[in-house]
Amino acid sequence: MQREFTCIVCPNGCRITADYEKKEDGSLIIRSVEGQTCRRGEEYVRQELTDPRRTIASSAAVKGGEMPLASVRLTAPVPKKEIFRVMEAIRGITLEAPVKEGTVILSKVLGYDADLIVTRSVDKA
Repeated sequence: MQREFTCIVCPNGCRITADYEKKEDGSLIIRSVEGQTCRRGEEYVRQELTDPRRTIASSAAVKGGEMPLASVRLTAPVPKKEIFRVMEAIRGITLEAPVKEGTVILSKVLGYDADLIVTRSVDKA
């Protein structure tokens, strides 16, 4: 099989083609990766094929704040298949103002090596 990717690792946006075979057990044999201008492009495609991961930026509710929401993000990517579970965890959070930028509000999200941090401070109303 062949699959084409547009690399998102750097501004070059290389068009990369991967040739691979899916085995009966679901694992992949990657035969070739072509079109990248740096090694990071090849690493990106290999990860996308075997274990796609994403970072998440969202917002969390703030009680008693000058704004009703604080922007938040993960410090590391999590498996793509877990995005909805992570968003469910974020929706369940209500912070109490004041909230300071950089504060970890959820450690080891779903047991992964990713923390949820505040990216913009919210003062009391």
